[in-house]
Amino acid sequence: MKTPKIRPGERVAPRQQHNWDWRAASNFIAGGAGGGLLAFAAFASLWGTDVRALLVAGMALIGAGLTCVWLEIGKPWRALNVYRHAATSWMTREAAVAPFVFGCGALALFTGQPLFVLLTGVFGACFVYAQARILAADKGIPAWRHPRCLPLVAATGFAEGASLLAVATPFVIPQVAGQVAVATAVLVLLLVRVLLWRNYLRGLRSDGAPVGSLRALSAIDGSFLKYGNLLPAILLLVGVLGAPLAGAALVLAGFAAVAGGWWFKYTLVRRAAYTQGFALPHLPVRGRGTSGPAVKPGWGGA
Repeated sequence: MKTPKIRPGERVAPRQQHNWDWRAASNFIAGGAGGGLLAFAAFASLWGTDVRALLVAGMALIGAGLTCVWLEIGKPWRALNVYRHAATSWMTREAAVAPFVFGCGALALFTGQPLFVLLTGVFGACFVYAQARILAADKGIPAWRHPRCLPLVAATGFAEGASLLAVATPFVIPQVAGQVAVATAVLVLLLVRVLLWRNYLRGLRSDGAPVGSLRALSAIDGSFLKYGNLLPAILLLVGVLGAPLAGAALVLAGFAAVAGGWWFKYTLVRRAAYTQGFALPHLPVRGRGTSGPAVKPGWGGA
């Protein structure tokens, strides 16, 4: 097989990582939504709602995400090694939370005890947070390590969970007051997500980031805002105001908001994941003279 030629500039400029493929992205996509759904299912249970189907859906999403990342491992049967680094690895902590999610979820399903439902929601929220910390801890990817990425990823998971609850609301929460409460919660979380998203993009552009990362994230900016946030917000307002077909509006709004979050996370994990590349704090000179400015090949924004 002929080895492709690498131009000199490509040796030092940021390159798109390919170690984490669609399977790794699927873990963040499904796991974040599942953990968020468990958290909001526990919240809905405080009003006497039967949330057993929501618990099953949330655990199924987390299980699907973990299965995808398990299949990505070169030697899947060594997956238990992930539990060896609890003191340093957020990936280990994510894996450590998962048995508590499934254990408490199973007890909640078989016993119906409210305590186990609430514990399942708490561990689901911990799972979302651990996933956000996994990305933030990867210092080799500037788009992930930026301090504004962590709150955005966490908020996206909770917004997706609330949106999935909105999808189920017409079927599990027949009371109008309950439907209005869910729609209002999703509206607030979408607003938070938009604010964090815009803040994140501003941070990358002002602090500097690989050109490929900025290009990938900027490419989805307009569509993400319009179809992943504004459109579901309008549909949610229809549901809040009690207009005809309010239930259908809640379902459509939930699906649109979840799809927007999944699109963002896939873009972040796959398309915007460019490495640091090499940088020089200043350009050296031979002999006497003044050194030149700092150089970061392949970077933009700053």
